[in-house]
Amino acid sequence: MNNLKEKVYEYITSNIINGEIMPKQRIDEQQICRELAVSRTPVREALLQLVAEGVLSKESRKGFSVKGLDDDEVSQLYVLIGALDGLAAGLACGRLTEETLKEMEFYTLSMDLAINTANFSMYYKQQLIFHQLYIDRCGNHMLIEKLAELKKKLLKSNYEIDDIEKKKEILLNTNSQHKRMLELFRSREAKLLREYVEEVHWDAQKASWESF
Repeated sequence: MNNLKEKVYEYITSNIINGEIMPKQRIDEQQICRELAVSRTPVREALLQLVAEGVLSKESRKGFSVKGLDDDEVSQLYVLIGALDGLAAGLACGRLTEETLKEMEFYTLSMDLAINTANFSMYYKQQLIFHQLYIDRCGNHMLIEKLAELKKKLLKSNYEIDDIEKKKEILLNTNSQHKRMLELFRSREAKLLREYVEEVHWDAQKASWESF
């Protein structure tokens, strides 16, 4: 990617992952041009790249929009991401320094605070960082790229819950899983960690209502 196209690509994917762009929402190309101070060419190139990756759809006269997923498609993504995330965790298990483990612990505590204060956007960003800390250290660049590609398709807003207290309960449970993962990283139990991430943290049965 050229620099401008990459800048636009990262801007759009970040907004999708953070839930700031909703499923089936039309992408405002002119707004992106204004906000990033770029011409339409790199914007269009980035959008077409996301269409090729299956993140966006393009309709004649309607432009680009974010693809929405049904429960079955989300469940299928959970199975795929769970297997790959578990593999990444297992590979990274013996590679993490104490500094990285402390950083991960900081994020588990920060996520508790974000959940309890109903700052769900902050929680979502922090859990992405938590996962990326070990994924980036798994030593397999193709695995890192594939996980990033799949996670772009797993839009936060596909499984939003309106009940605030219920959402807090669900996310506190999810964060307790992050803490258990951290325990397994610390004890360097790679096999147990891989199984836990795949079978518990990414349990496909909860795919329609829980965020990761």
